[in-house]
Amino acid sequence: MTESSLTQRPHSLWKQGLGWLLLLGPLFFLSYGQVNTFTATREDIGSVVLSWERAIPFVPWTIVPYWSIDLLYGISLFICTSKQELMRHGYRLLTASLVACAAFLLFPLKFTFTRPETQGAFGWLFHQLEQFDLPYNQAPSLHIILTWLLWLRFRQHLNRKARVVAGSWFVLIAISVLTTWQHHFIDVISGYGVAVIISYAIPIEGRWRWQPPSPHAQRLAVKYCLGGLLFLLAGMNIPYGYLLLWPGIALLIVAAGYAGLGVTIFQKNSSGSLSLSARLLMLPYLTGAAISRCWFSRHMAKSSVIFTGVALGRFPGKAERHIAVFDLTAEFHQGNRRAQRWQAYPLMDLLVPEIEDMRHAVRQLRQLCQTYDKVLVCCALGLSRSATVVAAWLLAEGHVASVAEAVEMIQARRPQIVLTPAHLKALEAFSKEQLCQTTA
Repeated sequence: MTESSLTQRPHSLWKQGLGWLLLLGPLFFLSYGQVNTFTATREDIGSVVLSWERAIPFVPWTIVPYWSIDLLYGISLFICTSKQELMRHGYRLLTASLVACAAFLLFPLKFTFTRPETQGAFGWLFHQLEQFDLPYNQAPSLHIILTWLLWLRFRQHLNRKARVVAGSWFVLIAISVLTTWQHHFIDVISGYGVAVIISYAIPIEGRWRWQPPSPHAQRLAVKYCLGGLLFLLAGMNIPYGYLLLWPGIALLIVAAGYAGLGVTIFQKNSSGSLSLSARLLMLPYLTGAAISRCWFSRHMAKSSVIFTGVALGRFPGKAERHIAVFDLTAEFHQGNRRAQRWQAYPLMDLLVPEIEDMRHAVRQLRQLCQTYDKVLVCCALGLSRSATVVAAWLLAEGHVASVAEAVEMIQARRPQIVLTPAHLKALEAFSKEQLCQTTA
C-alpha cells in the first residue's frame, strides 16, 4: 500500500463506505435479478456469437476469480481515502448497475453455449451462480464494467509491485467471463466501452466546468463536431466501419471542449497526467496530436532560452535532468517522466489564453523560477500558448517595458512563434492590468 492509503481514515469515511455498501448491494441483487427474470419471459431475445468463440475452452477453476469480484466490490468502498473519492466511486458503481440493466431491457441477448456439468468445489460455485444468474443479462457485461471500475480504485492505492499482482488478477477476472461460459465476446467489448465512458463521465478528481465559448472557440467546436459526425456516419455505413466510431467519439469530445467544457475534457491534473479513462477514450485524437507535434517540430529547436533561467519550447519527449517543466498543454500526458520537476497549467490549443489564465500561469511560473535555476515553459510546439505566457511573465517581472518589446525579445530567440492580433490584444490588456496594480 502507498503511504496515503495507509494513513488513518476518518471514522465517518468508514461509515459512509458501509452506507454505500448497504445501498448498492441490495440494489444490485434486486435490479439485476428482476431484469434477468423478466427477460427470461420474453420472446424477442437474440444472440451475437462470433464463429471463433466456439474454440474458447471451458475452464472450471476460473469460477474462483469470477466470484472474487463480489469480495473486491465490497473492499473497494473501504479503501477510498477521501470523501470525494468515495462518493465518486459510489456514483460510478450505481451508474454501472442502472446503465447495464437498462441495456439488458432495451437490447436483450442470450448466452447460447451449454455449460458442461462440473463436480466438486468448482461445481458447487457454478451451482450457486445458477441459482441467481440466468443467461439473459449479457451486453454490456456488468461483470466487465465492475472489473474496470474496481481496478481503477485498487491501482490508485497500491505500490508498483502490488499493482502488477492485482492487475493480473483483474485481467483473470475479465477473462473468466469467457472461460466460465458466462458471456460472449460482444458482451465483453461493450462492457469495456461502457465502463470507460462511466469512469470518464464521473471523474474521481476535479469536476466538469462549462464557460461560454468565444466566437473562435465556437468555430473550432463546429469543425470538430462535423469531423466527429463524419466518422460516425462512415462507421455506420461501410464494412468494418465500427472501427471509425472511436475517433468519431474522440472528436466529438474535443468539440465539447471548444463548446465550453474547456480543458476539463482531458482530465489533466497539476502533475501533468491525464486520467486513464480520458487517455483511452480520446486515444485517436491524442495520437493524432502527438504525430502532429512530431511532424511540425522536426525542423525546430527543442527549446530556446528567452531570459536567464527561462526557456521556451515544445512538449519534451524525454526527461531532462535539472530542468523544471511548466507544462501548458491540455492534450499531452506527462507519462513516466517522474525525474522531472513537473508543473502543469492546462490551456486549450488554438485558443488565446484568458487574462485570468495568464495571471495564474505567471504566478506559477514565478514560483518555479524562485525554486529552480532552469524552467522550460512548453506547449505542443512552443509557439503560441507558451509564448504568450512567457511574454506575460516578462511584463509582470518588469524585464520589458511593453508588449512589443516582449514579443521582439521572444521572436529574436525563437523566430517561429505565432502570436496573432488576438494574442497581442490579450497581452496588452494584461499589461494594462499589471500597470494599474503597480501604480495603485
